[in-house]
Amino acid sequence: MLFDVKTVNNLLDIDESYKAPERMLQLMLDNNKRVKTFKSFLQVSTKLDFDWFHEYFEDEQAERKSKKQDLTPAGIAKLMSRLVNPNAGVYYEPAAGTGGILITRWNQDRINDPVGLKGNKKILEKNPGISIFTYDPRNYWYQAEEMSDRAIPFLVFNMAIRGMNGVAVQCDSLSRDAKEAYFIRNDTDNWLGFSEIIKLPHTDAVRNELGISRWVTEFK
Repeated sequence: MLFDVKTVNNLLDIDESYKAPERMLQLMLDNNKRVKTFKSFLQVSTKLDFDWFHEYFEDEQAERKSKKQDLTPAGIAKLMSRLVNPNAGVYYEPAAGTGGILITRWNQDRINDPVGLKGNKKILEKNPGISIFTYDPRNYWYQAEEMSDRAIPFLVFNMAIRGMNGVAVQCDSLSRDAKEAYFIRNDTDNWLGFSEIIKLPHTDAVRNELGISRWVTEFK
């Protein structure tokens, strides 16, 4: 386990795991510290095809009793991501947790580039790895929703370090009440680039665009 409790806490410069969510969110909303944080984590591993925080979050942050939080195993994540239209270029996931299933879908999009290659499997079969030249992050949009105060900072991190375009909404996906929304933006064709993170204002325009019923300070 590369990202064990000690490693993650050291990278976040905290002495207790309960401080991780707040610290992570602070770093993600700081334009200078965010990039430094990403580079620090990438010094431990550059393998981005899975959720680094799966075990860390389950061991240290998951609210299993109060919110029934359990993260999806990698094998099930792969199966579920394949069941959703893989050629659309648009992906939506409620109750996304820290982003395990989302990362699996993003990785499949990056490898197969269904938008850039228009789902042409013959091109991929004859030219494996061609997606390096065709994949453009701007062709894909990921909307992920999560209710937990503890999980949302890790979800935002996971989307931005992978250069996704999309939005992470802290909301109750059933009632559509929302506390916050974060625009994850990579406005380049650099598939190795990081995304910006923009905290969206609590306006009617944002609420209507994201299908939010109302802005709240706490969930009932």
